[in-house]
Amino acid sequence: MALNPAIILVQPQLGENIGKTARAMLNFGLTDLRLVSPRDGWPNPSAGPAASGADTVLDQAKVYANVADAVADCHRVFAATVRDRDMPKPVATPQAAAQIVAEYDASSMNCGFLFGREASGLSNDDVSHADIVLTVPVNPSFGSLNLAQAVILVAYELFNMTDGTEDMVDADREEPADKAETEGLHQHLLEELTNRGYFRSEGREATQRRTLRNLILNAGFSSQEIQTLRGVIKSLSRPKC
Repeated sequence: MALNPAIILVQPQLGENIGKTARAMLNFGLTDLRLVSPRDGWPNPSAGPAASGADTVLDQAKVYANVADAVADCHRVFAATVRDRDMPKPVATPQAAAQIVAEYDASSMNCGFLFGREASGLSNDDVSHADIVLTVPVNPSFGSLNLAQAVILVAYELFNMTDGTEDMVDADREEPADKAETEGLHQHLLEELTNRGYFRSEGREATQRRTLRNLILNAGFSSQEIQTLRGVIKSLSRPKC
């Protein structure tokens, strides 16, 4: 079974790096490339030569204004980062991530991988949209990977997954909510909390908003549970009769 999760580059800086990423993807059968606010715009004339023939990936690449839009149709999102975070998220290697993707793919559910800027990687806000932190075990004395190298390690493990992964799927598991649904719950909750004066400290508001998003993502709600919670919030926000 061919796996084809989304490879999402957040604010990539150089067209050459986008092209090299496309080449790495197509080497292992991946074609869903998504770009979040590329610095030099899109299309980028420097990407084609660096792709070395992987034009089909570049031609199909989609551009998004923000991470939330880029992951909206994904049910599980991995964030590639090596930095310690003050966010409690499970951690997976590329091999473990490939196994998770295979399970979701067998149930026709989408997954995505977030890769950050060449110079600074992913921000805390970027990572807050992910369910799982993706970390590549490398030499602790020299852990520097360029963008295409990081992508190819993931693509290789995805390519190595074999058929028969349907046996790994729990038939009784409810379909998890996708990111559009979880972000909808997050925004609904933020709106009502703002109306009730929850965000009293301007200096802490950004952290509080990320924490609430992480609480929702870490819970792993199903679509039905999201609908129920939004109904609860709506009910609590009504004035008493």
